Amino acid sequence: QVQLVESGGGWAQPGGSLRLSCAASGFTFSSYGMNGVRQAPGKGLEWVSGMSSDGSDTYYADSVKGRFTISRDNAKNTLYLQMNSLKPEDTALYYCAKEKGVVVTTTLYEYDYWGQGTQVTVSL
Repeated sequence: QVQLVESGGGWAQPGGSLRLSCAASGFTFSSYGMNGVRQAPGKGLEWVSGMSSDGSDTYYADSVKGRFTISRDNAKNTLYLQMNSLKPEDTALYYCAKEKGVVVTTTLYEYDYWGQGTQVTVSL
């Protein structure tokens, strides 16, 4: 069955960095777009970033543009989110989510599988 397992979350100081990973199994990873989505405490889901199936296209929310970098290794069935210059407002539960096709959409309800999330906390 399809599984998405996030890891790499934790605590960081403002200005620090973390690298999240999403290990995928149960489907042909290289055939699907993938996304990073987050939910801050008491807030709704926020799309953060997305990458097309072959890695040729990447997209970022304005809130993270220039600070976060999404990448994928299709040989390892893994999606990465490198987060630099972290801010307290980046504190959230971070999920990876699978598209139904090769391209990226920002329509959260279109994603057919989600991981369990990994917590990121940015504070002094």
